[in-house]
Amino acid sequence: MSRPLRIAMSGGWYHLTARGNEQREIFRDDKDRLRFLALLGSWVEQFRIRLHAYVLMSNHYHLLAETLDSNLSEAMQWINVSYSQGFNRRHQRVGHLFQGRFKGILVDERQWGLELSRYLHLNPVRVKDYELSKRDRQRHRAGAGKATGPDLHGARIQALREYRWSSYRAYIGKEKRPAWLVDEELLRRLGGLRNQWQKQYQGFVEQALWEGVATPWEQVQGQVVLGNQEFLEALEGEIQGDPREQPGLRKLVSRPDWKQIVKVVEELKQEKWEQFRDRRGDWGRDVALYLGRKQGGLKLKQLGQLLGIDYSSVGIAVRRLELRCKHDDRLTRHLRQAELLLSNVET
Repeated sequence: MSRPLRIAMSGGWYHLTARGNEQREIFRDDKDRLRFLALLGSWVEQFRIRLHAYVLMSNHYHLLAETLDSNLSEAMQWINVSYSQGFNRRHQRVGHLFQGRFKGILVDERQWGLELSRYLHLNPVRVKDYELSKRDRQRHRAGAGKATGPDLHGARIQALREYRWSSYRAYIGKEKRPAWLVDEELLRRLGGLRNQWQKQYQGFVEQALWEGVATPWEQVQGQVVLGNQEFLEALEGEIQGDPREQPGLRKLVSRPDWKQIVKVVEELKQEKWEQFRDRRGDWGRDVALYLGRKQGGLKLKQLGQLLGIDYSSVGIAVRRLELRCKHDDRLTRHLRQAELLLSNVET
């Protein structure tokens, strides 16, 4: 898999996360968590960062942050290294604490800021105990999930409001906001009277516990940008830092369309699309769907509409191709050839 782009810019909003090595805990107790929060206070001041939301889980953390300078990599290296050194000293251990590099997704905050803060704040209840794990959500989307009863809903609400290690309690007025947390930027987008913002935000977040917890990650483009095509195109002149990222960004902006993808797959198969498009499990059909999702940036729903199938079937086809490529060298060569052909198509 190719290394994700690192897009550094001043004035950029990012969803940032880092996970424990081998999915191990990075926070063993409250002293660890308090120390990380203290580091966040130094982090925002030293690197001129506005932190809009955070949540600490046992083996990972999430931040929604805005960089005033083009210094994202330096800032993330500082906080992860500083925390790791203290953690290793305290727990008498050696070795890497975090799993590889941090993951940073550049966000169109006008479109996704509020939604992303809700997703982030709901992390403490997106677990099996509250029937909101990844598998539970997949069953719910497929129509096989159980209806949420009042007892379970009440337990979710209580757990969410009592969770101490996120910015949610500060957002809804349950505890004092730390000086280094910026909540007004997102709260004001709810509209209405200022003295109603906290109550409105609480309703906005907790209503999702009835309706289901949506994930924004299907909308991420190129593993690194959460925003529409207009947002992508506006980035080209704004990026600062490593110039080697620019070609990757231009490739991300200049996506092939569905007709171009189909034409490339037709060339590889030496068949017309109409001859294999309805063959379930056909490698050409699956390659086209995979490229439509990964290279064309089309949503599962859009691809489903193009083929007249349910979006969940598209997701299955994409995953099926990824799994087959691990064991089928010939199919992998077909996919790489299709990607190469698409890279040479003028958009």
